[in-house]
Amino acid sequence: MNQNMNGGPRSGASSHPQIAPSRGFLVLESGEAYEGVFQGGEPRAGEVVFNTSHSGYEEIATDPSYYGQIMVMTAPMQGNYGVSREFWESRRMWIEGFVCVEMQSSDRDQSWLRQLAGAGIPCFTDLDTRRVVLRLRDLGTPWGAIVRADTQEQARELARPLINAAKTRDADWVWAVSRKEAETRAGLKLTGPRVAVMDYGAKENILRELQRRCSEIRVFPSRATAEEVRAWSPDGIMLSNGPGDPAAVVQSVETVRELLGWRPIFGICMGNQILARALGASTFKLKFGHRGGNHPVKDELLGRIYVTSQNHGYAVDPQTLPSNVRVTHWNLNDQTVEGFECAEKMAFSVQYHPESHPGPHEAVQLFDYFVDRLKK
Repeated sequence: MNQNMNGGPRSGASSHPQIAPSRGFLVLESGEAYEGVFQGGEPRAGEVVFNTSHSGYEEIATDPSYYGQIMVMTAPMQGNYGVSREFWESRRMWIEGFVCVEMQSSDRDQSWLRQLAGAGIPCFTDLDTRRVVLRLRDLGTPWGAIVRADTQEQARELARPLINAAKTRDADWVWAVSRKEAETRAGLKLTGPRVAVMDYGAKENILRELQRRCSEIRVFPSRATAEEVRAWSPDGIMLSNGPGDPAAVVQSVETVRELLGWRPIFGICMGNQILARALGASTFKLKFGHRGGNHPVKDELLGRIYVTSQNHGYAVDPQTLPSNVRVTHWNLNDQTVEGFECAEKMAFSVQYHPESHPGPHEAVQLFDYFVDRLKK
């Protein structure tokens, strides 16, 4: 299954769905209801999270790590620089809703609004997103739904079955977004290494960064076995990003455990958590997660401090890491683990996104660090 979406048109959805704004509500499972304008799409439910990025709405919506989530954007104006498929991070949109203060909807441009509506994703505007974000920060990440309704009571009645249905989906969200068949891509560097990528919800730009440095990459489904990976005989292994609870991704952890020490491994985001669990550590759910492009990290591998792009709701418990593992990256906001290294098993990982889309780009050198290790 090829996820490459490059080369598409610089316009909205070709079907030009009709946008019919109506009264609506964002309803949380705890009962709070926030009134606003339902701007198209269909009523949906998901985990309600917030993102502090000021740009990158297309990258966010098409990042498989946001599977099952309603996205509340803290930056007030969205859709204001149009759309282009060259910025998509996968073959489709994965979010369950898009919430902001104001959406670009003028005679000149409705392209982002139309793309959301064409995918059936509800866009919800004209509400106090600061109030929603403060609630999420104070009380944690809840389930919720975006519905059309005239009153709060009606909205709660409509939201309840949507939320209940969303909560019953298979807990292995990684398998829901992963390729189901392996895919091989040519690299741009003929003398570069061959890298196997475990697809837990891999962003396109992770694959692009590897292709720039490698002769060939092969992207394996999340439930591929260690024997299948060994049969391709790669020089190194990349564990990609992905959505959900790493404790529910059982088979992938077993595969990585069997591959430890065989070839160098580099994990990103979900890959960081799966690597930790394969080494015997535990993970835990953060109160409201890290999502945005402004998270400061101390990097002891490259000897730098920089701002990172992040998207995760879980973290590695440092107290459970084995003695042969050293923490190499720390989040300077809350001191959570942002990366670690196990030299004995030739493995290292980071919790954030060094592949740079939608930004910032300060940590992209970690791909060079990984490839240099393969050469050695």
